[in-house]
Amino acid sequence: MVRQEARIYENIRRTVRARRKETVRLLQDLVRVPSVSGEESAVQEVVEDAFSGCGLAVERCEATAEQIAPYAEHVGNETRPEGRPNIIGVRAGSGGGRSLLLNGHVDTVSNGDPGAWSHPPLSGEVVGDLLYGRGACDMKAGLATIIAALEALKVLGIGLRGDVTAAATVGEEDTGVGALATVLAGYRADAALITEPTRLRLVPAQAGSLVFRLTVTGSAVHASARHRGVSAFEKFLPIFEALRELEHERSATVRHPLYDGVEDKVAINFGVVRTGEWAITVPEKLVAEGRVGLIPGEEFGPSRSMVQDRITEATKGDPWLREHPPELEWIGGQSVPAEVPVDSPICLAVSRAHERVTGLKPEIEGVAYGADMRFFVRFAGMPCVMYGAGDIGWAHGPDEHVSIPEVLTATETIACLLVAWCGMTG
Repeated sequence: MVRQEARIYENIRRTVRARRKETVRLLQDLVRVPSVSGEESAVQEVVEDAFSGCGLAVERCEATAEQIAPYAEHVGNETRPEGRPNIIGVRAGSGGGRSLLLNGHVDTVSNGDPGAWSHPPLSGEVVGDLLYGRGACDMKAGLATIIAALEALKVLGIGLRGDVTAAATVGEEDTGVGALATVLAGYRADAALITEPTRLRLVPAQAGSLVFRLTVTGSAVHASARHRGVSAFEKFLPIFEALRELEHERSATVRHPLYDGVEDKVAINFGVVRTGEWAITVPEKLVAEGRVGLIPGEEFGPSRSMVQDRITEATKGDPWLREHPPELEWIGGQSVPAEVPVDSPICLAVSRAHERVTGLKPEIEGVAYGADMRFFVRFAGMPCVMYGAGDIGWAHGPDEHVSIPEVLTATETIACLLVAWCGMTG
């Protein structure tokens, strides 16, 4: 039996390596179709064909505005979920094995300034062992590894006892509406794996975040009589410093075994600051929008109170701010943290599959960003981990790329995981 298993895994390795060109071509096909969040339909046609080609029964699912309304806190002001299909491929097992859901999102952020790229963002250009393009890393490579792993099993004629569901979802970059729609449609498995770019590290925990809007009021006058007015910008500064200090305190005191070595694990970031209309006028209003990072174990209510309390404390010593307190609003989609135990069956299974392929146990860590993992863990009750090719540090910027050898390693790992988790027939 041991020899038979070793032979099967070696056949998987050889098949994946032999199909390198096909896997690269698939990833190029995905990258060359623009799929900015909200405009995913065209790339889903490519995915649908690929799913059908590797023997999956293909279904489409999308949520309605009415269905997602109760989850507004988690998906924000998502008003157009219709017309954005999630492509679901199902490979039914023969029975008696564990089921697995494999997930990757097809949407990307925008390309940004094309002049900042060394390689055109929709080229899928290969230079050495790197493939370039928007979404190459985040996370069309992950989707390609799912398809390539299933194709390898098909080529080898390996049957599985457990069911496999592959879900190519939309909207991860802004709201997560695609993963939510998949959960609401009733797709379930004994566990889930999301092939986010983790540098082949095993990730059983994702951070969460709260998005806020802060409005500070001043009093406008001509700049030549500045002493008679109140600058909303200047009144914002002590609040900014107070929240920066809160971030430093939390970075030093908030503890979690998977996050102790993670930089910016609880970052408080101001991404938007708008104030003033004229250079010669003292600004009467400032609006700032930002994000508060949370780690697993932290919940929305206490975290919101923590931020509000720190803002209130920062304004106590200022008569103007006491009389005109800043307004704090929680806006957009809020991302709840999620985690599964490191000794859960799916964690152990992914770890063993990676070790079988590479000869080394994977590093295990939490990530400081939000992902669709939260919907599967928190709303569907499915154990879920993330593991995949690519470095998130290259995502969203110019010259986004992924390592082709990493893509092949991830593909082998997923194929080996399917055999071990779902069980083989015969």
